[in-house]
Amino acid sequence: MPVVADRYRGKKEYLIAISELINAARYGGKTTYQEIALIAGLPLRGSFMGKEVGHLLGEITEDEVARARPMLSAVVVDVKGKVGPGFFTLAEELGKLTDNSEEGKRKFHEQELKACYNTWRRTYKV
Repeated sequence: MPVVADRYRGKKEYLIAISELINAARYGGKTTYQEIALIAGLPLRGSFMGKEVGHLLGEITEDEVARARPMLSAVVVDVKGKVGPGFFTLAEELGKLTDNSEEGKRKFHEQELKACYNTWRRTYKV
């Protein structure tokens, strides 16, 4: 049973957002919540933006974890470069985060981010 209810799965917003996340991971980068809102056609400000972007990222993350891949939303940060609290809440709900201390969260995010980069990195054939 899914933790995150279907709202965007199978829709263009989902596909556009997951494409942005994969591209960020492929090149060892990050993107912002605001950028996800912009490209997905969601509101750019306010609590509704946060709620909708969080929901969209939650669906993507849950689907990625179900496919035995890391939490792709690890590449998304706010304008100050910080991961939102919803990332850690979902990680707990999915059984991935066991140490809820600040240090535990920091290490967990770092591990998930590296795992995203390793999973999606661009490989060159010589």
